Amino acid sequence: MRQPLDETERRIAAALLASPRASWRELARCLGLSERTVVRRATPLYTDKTLRATAVRNPAHLPRVIPLALRIRCRPAKIRQVAQALARRRDTIWVDVLGGGDEISAVFFLDGADSRNNLLLRDLPATEAVHSWTAYTLLRVFPTAFRWTAGLLSPAELTLLAPEPPSPDRPPTPLASDTALIAALTEDCRSTYTDLARRTGTTALTARRRLDTLLRGQVLRLATEVDLALLGAHAEALLWITVRPGDLQAAAQALSTHPHVRFCAATTGPANLVVAVAATDLDALYTFLTGSVGPLDGVTAIDATPLLATVKRTGLVRR
Repeated sequence: MRQPLDETERRIAAALLASPRASWRELARCLGLSERTVVRRATPLYTDKTLRATAVRNPAHLPRVIPLALRIRCRPAKIRQVAQALARRRDTIWVDVLGGGDEISAVFFLDGADSRNNLLLRDLPATEAVHSWTAYTLLRVFPTAFRWTAGLLSPAELTLLAPEPPSPDRPPTPLASDTALIAALTEDCRSTYTDLARRTGTTALTARRRLDTLLRGQVLRLATEVDLALLGAHAEALLWITVRPGDLQAAAQALSTHPHVRFCAATTGPANLVVAVAATDLDALYTFLTGSVGPLDGVTAIDATPLLATVKRTGLVRR
């Protein structure tokens, strides 16, 4: 990945975080740049994989899939090997090294109860370097947190590029072509409709309509993967927050709209709210904890764990 990005490149990357399939013309209009400038600056970022376009399925609309977050304690000398092994699994979405270098956080989309039980009762116990783990089932993910842009876009620019999504449509009836379409989008969610049509054996118009239907029904989410430090976020952390059940919904909604929050989900387990935060520095993280999390009604405990390294994100292994 390239170091560093200039201000124009950071703003283009932020816009693509907010709207991964935005056209060059839409990006230019939003950012006040010429279309030629956007193409000239953005294309090399995709070519050298500083930016990667992908898609992530929504397990809420996949009845067999169990979304599970794990905090795994490991032998420090083996933590890189364990993290890399987890990242190679097809069912991991995020893999991060946490805290003092002896803990991993991983999010899994597991294909049913047998896959979950095999992971918890067979695979992890058989891994000598793993000491213990705590499992959290993701009960509800709050999508507004996915509009994180490192503060590089103004509210007006964000609204122009990616307006607040409407209430989701009823999840569409699955089609046989959906598997190929989602696979193509996972490889590159900026693929042209012609390419998507070729992959799915349909027409470009049909591919476009089906993609719109899947997005409106929130069956999947388009995503842009980038090292957040390139955008000026040098303090990332996971917060494991305990909230009184009656206050959980309000706390989650308040945090999911905060500009530092890039992921927010209600969970089972010792803590019932997990929040991923990306701030400019440790002082900004402290201000967020004391000024935004602390005053929330119902919060009884917070375990803040800094991210030391990211091995996999949005289903893509980091180099």
